[in-house]
Amino acid sequence: MNKSFVKFVTDFGPLAIFLYIYYSSGKDIKVALVPFIIATIIALLVVWLYEKRLPMIPLMGGILISLFGGLTLYFNNPVFLYMKPTIINVIFAVTLIIGKTFFNRNFLEFFFKAAFQLDELGWNKLNNRWAYFFIFLAILNEIIWRTQPETTWVNFKVWGILPLTFIFTASQLPLINKHKI
Repeated sequence: MNKSFVKFVTDFGPLAIFLYIYYSSGKDIKVALVPFIIATIIALLVVWLYEKRLPMIPLMGGILISLFGGLTLYFNNPVFLYMKPTIINVIFAVTLIIGKTFFNRNFLEFFFKAAFQLDELGWNKLNNRWAYFFIFLAILNEIIWRTQPETTWVNFKVWGILPLTFIFTASQLPLINKHKI
């Protein structure tokens, strides 16, 4: 089986299952959560069986989806699920800021040095920009889930965050090209 196809299915399959069940159940997030969590766990198992390792980002995502989804179901309160993107984005931002400020370690460079060869100034600027972007996403998520109906939040989570991330990433290309070694 094609590795790209497996990656695509394991990355987006659980989300597609969630969306299908969410909309076909009359927009009941609790009904859609159980299949979403199960599909996420199955996707992680498929990745592990296929690659003999679990990449950090999908593993963290699976753990957090299971944790916050489980809390939502256990306490019968979707606030846990609504806050998941906020918490994840704050963790990413704080990791980037604390890593550079207190440990003199640029974690963005650590994870992406194989993809980009930048000078130190470029890595520092990129690190700061991503930290601020994660803070922006956290604030935006809080505004949306606190002021909009659940369906709007679900649509934002699925169809808003990803395009915003793509646009932000593309907007960093001039910086990357300017500081390329």
